[in-house]
Amino acid sequence: MKEARLTPLGEGRYSLDGVLDFSTVNRVAVGGVALFKRDALVDIDLAGVESANSAGLALLLEWLDVARARGARLTYRNLPDSLVRIAAVSNLAALLPMETAIGR
Repeated sequence: MKEARLTPLGEGRYSLDGVLDFSTVNRVAVGGVALFKRDALVDIDLAGVESANSAGLALLLEWLDVARARGARLTYRNLPDSLVRIAAVSNLAALLPMETAIGR
């Protein structure tokens, strides 16, 4: 299993790679929260996420909550289809600030 990894790309841009599940999200969650102390605009590209489940969706929602509380703007790009489907079935898709629409 590949660990989740959050990598800075510069100017408030980051990539999130690996597996987002119950065994990996806790390790990357804390690092993500620190982003909102540094950057007012945060853009996270999830193109490198190999697989994700509801724990991954919970992570994205947690980061969104922290960003809003700190006055930061957060955008997610290239969400894996698994996360898009879970968000849609859970009626949470409208909460996620995604670059692309559901059902791309």
